[in-house]
Amino acid sequence: MRAFLEDLCTPAELEAMSDRWRVVPLLLQGVPYREIHDRTAVSVTTIGRVARTLERGAGGYAVAVDALGDRLERA
Repeated sequence: MRAFLEDLCTPAELEAMSDRWRVVPLLLQGVPYREIHDRTAVSVTTIGRVARTLERGAGGYAVAVDALGDRLERA
């Protein structure tokens, strides 16, 4: 999967996806946006977009979180 994504995406796109994924566990834990920003340097706008997708998206984040289980919590 990593090689596929590296071939498919630009470095900026990979960084954006990484930023989005890093905030998911923090949002699920109920950490406030500003604190997530302080911990990760991800913009509050991006954090808000991820939060909206978690609530109203197609469920992809939930599938990935469920698949990773404990590994996500330790990350």
